Amino acid sequence: MGRTIAMSRKTMVLAALLPVLMAAPLAAQDAAEAVGTPTPQVISQVPQGFSGLARIEPQETRAADRRSGTDITLGLSQGVPYRLFTLAAPPRVVLDFQEVDWSGLSAQALVTEDGITAAQFGTYVPGWSRLVLALAQPMQIDTAAMDIDPVTAAARLSVALRETTAEEFAATTGAPRDARWDLPAPTPMIAREAKDSLAPLLIVIDPGHGGIDPGAEAFLQGGLVQEKDLMLQFAIELGEMLVRSGQFNVQLTRDDDYFVSLERRIALAHQAKADLFLSLHADSLSEGRAHGTTVYTLSDDASDAASATLVERQERGDLLAGTDLSQADDRVTDVLLDLARVETHPRSQALARALVKGLKSQGGAMNRRPLREAGFSVLKSADIPSALVEVGFLSSPRDLANLMDPEWRERTARGILNGLLSWRIADEETRPLVRQ
Repeated sequence: MGRTIAMSRKTMVLAALLPVLMAAPLAAQDAAEAVGTPTPQVISQVPQGFSGLARIEPQETRAADRRSGTDITLGLSQGVPYRLFTLAAPPRVVLDFQEVDWSGLSAQALVTEDGITAAQFGTYVPGWSRLVLALAQPMQIDTAAMDIDPVTAAARLSVALRETTAEEFAATTGAPRDARWDLPAPTPMIAREAKDSLAPLLIVIDPGHGGIDPGAEAFLQGGLVQEKDLMLQFAIELGEMLVRSGQFNVQLTRDDDYFVSLERRIALAHQAKADLFLSLHADSLSEGRAHGTTVYTLSDDASDAASATLVERQERGDLLAGTDLSQADDRVTDVLLDLARVETHPRSQALARALVKGLKSQGGAMNRRPLREAGFSVLKSADIPSALVEVGFLSSPRDLANLMDPEWRERTARGILNGLLSWRIADEETRPLVRQ
């Protein structure tokens, strides 16, 4: 999943980096689902067309507690392939099914007094949707069935959850392994081939959030603005400018509105053999009225409380999207990765400083402390210099207006380009010294 931005003399081509993840439908076993939230009009510049997606039927969708569990009913305009499973820490039920249209459905329709505390939904990978139900306590899937009307083709999915012990829940929880959804098996790291110093550098640009994870949200002129849409738009605009410079090739971790886990974003950069990794965000913070552009590098300890809050928000996005974190790196792996970062981290710090300088040169609205550190997962690549740019904060009216302004985005993109050009020159000169 991703997009390659390449440049010829007269044309610019936007092409897919990786093949679509999902090719064959999932086996229709016991359950499919759909749920959503009644969202106001979303401000978007993407044209809307006809859709052949199954539609959620809000009036047929509900959840209710019973004596020893919770019942869930999902109404669909047609039957779709599906799968379902549970995840722990915290307890969740995850339902994956062929993509549906969520229009008109409220997440509150699936929240109950005792069993389900929250519901989140959206595109997970291209062509497939995910519904995640947060549970108040461990519950097992007792029964699940989809009934399809032979005349209208309308479908009703019924799922019954029953209360269980923490031990029983832990013994059966976990995402099923499926090559179409999961990361590939680890492979040995191979030393990179020497690259011509004059050849364009490959930058992987990572538009934050996507799909089921909208990121920060704000209202503007009666419409809903979402971080995932703004960052994808800015990533494409920035990528085009970088390619036109002739100094960089660009690939995106996502080229549409679908979910990409934090771990997969790094994996895509390694698969592409990237020279640089740049993650883009526009978060929301009410504390201290945060505003202005900020550039982050990796650190185990956040440089301030606001940075720690941002890390928590972004990690929670993976959790809310139903990501299984049970296979996270152990301590031995972390130590080995830290050793590998001995060379990479100084280069990342130099990159961040160059980006801040380049952004200031364009007169951008910078944060009062534009250079910070935090433990963002997307910055943890051991061998690729990486930085995260909080382009602005949707909680700031000034930043929101800037992000919606094409001229401001162009100046900001040019500031990033200038910073990257400066970093590249300095990096060629100092890299041998860093290795020593």
